Amino acid sequence: MTTGAFAPGRSGLVLEPTDRAPAEARCYIAKRFRELGCDDDYVARIVVTELVTNAYKHVGFGQIVVRVFQDKRDDLVVIEVRDDGTGLPVVRDEDHDATCGRGLLLVVQLVHDWGVRQLDEEGKVVWARCGR
Repeated sequence: MTTGAFAPGRSGLVLEPTDRAPAEARCYIAKRFRELGCDDDYVARIVVTELVTNAYKHVGFGQIVVRVFQDKRDDLVVIEVRDDGTGLPVVRDEDHDATCGRGLLLVVQLVHDWGVRQLDEEGKVVWARCGR
């Protein structure tokens, strides 16, 4: 995990931490993928749903910021979800009896790479790089 600033110069969607946030984030992802000329946003919608849901359920205060941009180095799309919490996401082992807790495990299996960046100011950014 690295420490740094939220990447400057990129606009995003600001959300309140409510149960409406994941749906709003999915709409934003679909729009941004069209703007980037990406054909398939299915995986990105799953990823942003999980990351935003985790932000509102496990942090529950402040604002959630979602940003999407193309990584020019390898043509992948980067999804960033910023929240004001200090707790770090944990990928849990698969538990066939559990009724929740599989979302981040699913994200890890769907994306090329993911991670967490603590911010110099309050909060963190959870990011994922996925195909176009």
